Amino acid sequence: MMDPFVTFCLRMGDNALILAQRTGEWCGHAPALEEDIAFANMGLDLIGQTQLWLKLGGEAEGKGRSADDLAFLRTERQFTNCQLVEQPNVDFAHALMRQYLFDAWHLPMLDGLTQSSDERVRAVSAKVIKEVRYHIDRSRDLVIGLGDGTDESRARMQGALDELWPFTADLLASDEIDDDLTARGVIPDPAPVIEAFNAETAATFAAATLTVPHTGLTRTGGRNGIHTEHMGFILAEMQYLQRTYPGVSW
Repeated sequence: MMDPFVTFCLRMGDNALILAQRTGEWCGHAPALEEDIAFANMGLDLIGQTQLWLKLGGEAEGKGRSADDLAFLRTERQFTNCQLVEQPNVDFAHALMRQYLFDAWHLPMLDGLTQSSDERVRAVSAKVIKEVRYHIDRSRDLVIGLGDGTDESRARMQGALDELWPFTADLLASDEIDDDLTARGVIPDPAPVIEAFNAETAATFAAATLTVPHTGLTRTGGRNGIHTEHMGFILAEMQYLQRTYPGVSW
């Protein structure tokens, strides 16, 4: 069984890495130049965050694996990102909603991690949280603007929310690994993070005139290596060069 601290670092890094891949798919395809640039910049932010978390995880593991090794040489079942971030770019509404739901969790999680008992975690979180504050300001404003916009934009945002909301269960999940790290003060108690997520999304969706679906449907498993059908396609593209030319260096 992998060390809980290493698993935590991989979960944080994998979330950022897979969302960065999805975000990067908008480069050259966003509906407006400003959004094209914004998505590209957020993708770069997320790649930088990936490097920090995976580097920390590799060092803590002590097996000589670099951040690149962890990103490009693991199989699908070895990735620990939540299922939300691997969901496809159906349209711009889905991309925005996926980003917002992740940001609404990411910010309070990082806020708690800046108080971690582990100095390394505090340092990474203090650096990353500055970027995430921008991310959520942008995604929140767009969700509200499009949700409370035209009939067409509202319908698309509501459709995206209906499809993606069940995956927030994976984003907010916790297990014995989290319990261990919480007891040691490495990560925050999940209750305040969930409370902050609920408060943030409730206020935003009210302003956006969007309704959270209450179907009881939940989608979980990504944090433990169980992914949706989309994950394999992401890795096939992302890992192609390293898999085709093992050990290649720039």
